[in-house]
Amino acid sequence: QVQMVESGGGLVQAGGSLRLSCTASDLTFANYAMAWFRQVPGKEREGVSCISWRVGNTYYADSVKGRFTISRDNAKNTLYLQMNSLKPEDTAMYYCARGRPYHCSASWDNQTPYTYWGQGTQVTVSS
Repeated sequence: QVQMVESGGGLVQAGGSLRLSCTASDLTFANYAMAWFRQVPGKEREGVSCISWRVGNTYYADSVKGRFTISRDNAKNTLYLQMNSLKPEDTAMYYCARGRPYHCSASWDNQTPYTYWGQGTQVTVSS
């Protein structure tokens, strides 16, 4: 079974930055699109960003464009999310997920097709 572990969450003041990491156990990591989702209690999990098997193709939710950057290091089986200019509304549990082979789908922000998920890392932004 594929295991994915997130890290890097924490408490930060508004305007600050955090860098999340997700390390996967599968040796075929480099061949899959990867995504970040987040969830607030009482709301559905929402897509934050997706990156294709190569670094050139990325997608972002409108709410994070210009502030968040997704990247990956295939040699380390690791996915990253650099979060800058954080806002209180960014407070959520953040999850990484393995998508379809190679490319993000047109509906990359739909959580249903994702097969493997990490346990989540909490991000809290104070005002």
